[in-house]
Amino acid sequence: MKSIAEIKNELDMCGSYDDFIAEYEADSRSGVRRLVFQAQRKKESHEAEQKRLDTITLYEKKYCNKGIEYIGGIDEVGRGPYAGPVVAACVILQKGSRIEGINDSKKLSLKKREELFDIITEKALSIGIGMADNQEIDRLNILQATYKAMERALENMTLKPQQLLVDAVTIPNIDIPQEAIIKGDAKSISIGAASIIAKVTRDRIMTKYAEKYPEYGFEKNVGYGTREHEEAIIKHGLCPIHRRSFTHKFYEQ
Repeated sequence: MKSIAEIKNELDMCGSYDDFIAEYEADSRSGVRRLVFQAQRKKESHEAEQKRLDTITLYEKKYCNKGIEYIGGIDEVGRGPYAGPVVAACVILQKGSRIEGINDSKKLSLKKREELFDIITEKALSIGIGMADNQEIDRLNILQATYKAMERALENMTLKPQQLLVDAVTIPNIDIPQEAIIKGDAKSISIGAASIIAKVTRDRIMTKYAEKYPEYGFEKNVGYGTREHEEAIIKHGLCPIHRRSFTHKFYEQ
C-alpha cells in the first residue's frame, strides 16, 4: 500500500485530477481522504479557470478568425501616483495562448505578478515597454503623457501588431487598427498580459527610486498618494521624480 506521502507527491505531480480521484476515493485513510478533497477542489479551480480563459480570449479569437496573426494588447500603469513615470506595455501572445492566471494586474498578488511576468516574457512573441516621466506628465498632462508612453511601447516592439486591443482608450496618431475595451485588462488576455508587464516594470523602477529617495517609502507606495507619502512630502519637500501637477493641491514649492 502506498504511503500518504507518496500519494501526496502523486497529487502534486498529477496531470489528471479525475484519474487521481478515481484511484483514491475509496481509500478510507483520513490523510488520503483529505488529499482526494484537495484534488476535487483543484479540479474545480482548474475548470473555472479554463472557463475564464475561454472568455478572456474571445477578442483574440475574433481577430484570429479574420486572419490577423499579430494581435497586440496594450495597457498602462501609473496614471494616478504623485511620483514616478507612467509605464505602458504592449504584448503579442502566441496564437491560441492560454496562460493560466493572467488577469488585471491589480487583482493579483505581488508574487503572482512576478511569476506571470516571467512566463509572459518567455512565451510572448513580442513585448514593448514605453514610459513618460514626471516632467512630461507635468508638461503635457497625464492623458497625453499616457499616449506618449503607449506610442513608445509600440516603437519598442520587435514585431508590429496588425491589430491592437487597448484598455479603455483609443490611441491617437497611430496607423494600427485598434479596439478600445472598457476594463480590458480583465476581459482580454493580451491586455491583461500587458497590464502585468507594465505593473511589474513600474514597481521595479519605483523600488530603485526608493534607494535614492528613501524618505518617501516608494518601495511600499510605488508613488501613490498614501497618507504617509503626503506627510513625507510636507516634511521633506518634493524630490526630482514628483509630479508637481499632482501635488500642488496640498504642497507648493
